Amino acid sequence: MSLHVRPILSALMRNRTGAVLVAMQIAIALAVLVNALYIVVQRAEKMGRPSGIDVDNVMVVASAGFTDRFQTVPSIQDDLGWLRSLPGVVAASVTGSVPLSDGGNNNPLVTRPGAHPTDNFNALEIDEHGLAALGVRLIAGRNFTHDEIQPPLTKSDSSRFVPEIIVSRALGERLFPGQNPLGKRVYDSLDQAATIVGVVDPIIGNFPSNDHPDWVYFLPRYPFAFGGPLNYVVRTQPGQRAALMRVVEAHMAKSNPDRVIDYVRPLNYFRDLTYLSDRAMEIYLITVTTLLIAVTCLGIFALATFNVSTRTKQIGTRRAVGARRRDIVRYFLVENGLITSAGVVVGCALALGAGYWLSIAYALPRLNLYYLVGGVLLLWGIGQLAAWQPARRAAAVSPSVATRTV
Repeated sequence: MSLHVRPILSALMRNRTGAVLVAMQIAIALAVLVNALYIVVQRAEKMGRPSGIDVDNVMVVASAGFTDRFQTVPSIQDDLGWLRSLPGVVAASVTGSVPLSDGGNNNPLVTRPGAHPTDNFNALEIDEHGLAALGVRLIAGRNFTHDEIQPPLTKSDSSRFVPEIIVSRALGERLFPGQNPLGKRVYDSLDQAATIVGVVDPIIGNFPSNDHPDWVYFLPRYPFAFGGPLNYVVRTQPGQRAALMRVVEAHMAKSNPDRVIDYVRPLNYFRDLTYLSDRAMEIYLITVTTLLIAVTCLGIFALATFNVSTRTKQIGTRRAVGARRRDIVRYFLVENGLITSAGVVVGCALALGAGYWLSIAYALPRLNLYYLVGGVLLLWGIGQLAAWQPARRAAAVSPSVATRTV
């Protein structure tokens, strides 16, 4: 039996309130689904970026001097000597800030004296063991040497720069597009020069939430510690970090009475804390979208069930004049397909409008149309599945039972 769309549309127009409500529900669900999924994928990609750091095997020991007797350089050298002597420790270094923690120093660099800086770049102070302590891969040039490590800044020379730096590949490309940055000179805000002696990649510095977290450079210098943070980054053999953390905390808490140990934590802690809001948003959007799709399915199912229950006589009549079961199923699936298609068309406009607003209000990338196409196919398929059981129930109506309602 051939099935025409016009009588189906005519039937829908006579009972259009429910159809309109379900179509709007589908439209809203599509707009939310597509944009939420796009945001979730962006957050997942952000959290899944390679950091270039051996996060799973690095611990951070934070300390601070608090008496006039505390001497920064001797304390650092004693601590590092002991840390590096521990069995299971691959390397240890000192830095003023914690990588991946969303806190630290951002300083400008320019490529010629007197140039106006347009960007700030993440600066990390390390010694000659810093790259090994983080597990960062040197892809060009060389590491710092012991003789190049500068003493900490003091109040009297707080603006002192360093003669050499190591940069990330991304920062080298930013400063010298299309050129090899090795051997090039860069300048700080006071026109003090430093030569690039090495390049690392990949690397995400202290600020994973920045637009360019891979714009990083390393300075061969001990950090200033009195009254501020002094962080040791210690890289261990795989599987030994937890045991060594207990040993390190017990020893360093007693080894120097002129300083305190604030904490001994795995580097994972800081990374997870930095990405906490992204993970929370990811979970929230997935939960809300799943619930919205479930409610939409219930709406489609309820409308299809209502249409079947109010058209028993019509179904029975069609069966009596020769309609087969599959014709009845097809009728209700086409009817539901029309409702779903109307909702999808409106939903596409809402999705694009919402995506445009998000890109303007929150500086997000424009909605990828692949997500819109995928959302349309998903919701259309879910809509048909939700109407499948009511359609089969309609097809099971017996002509004799239907005629008794006349």
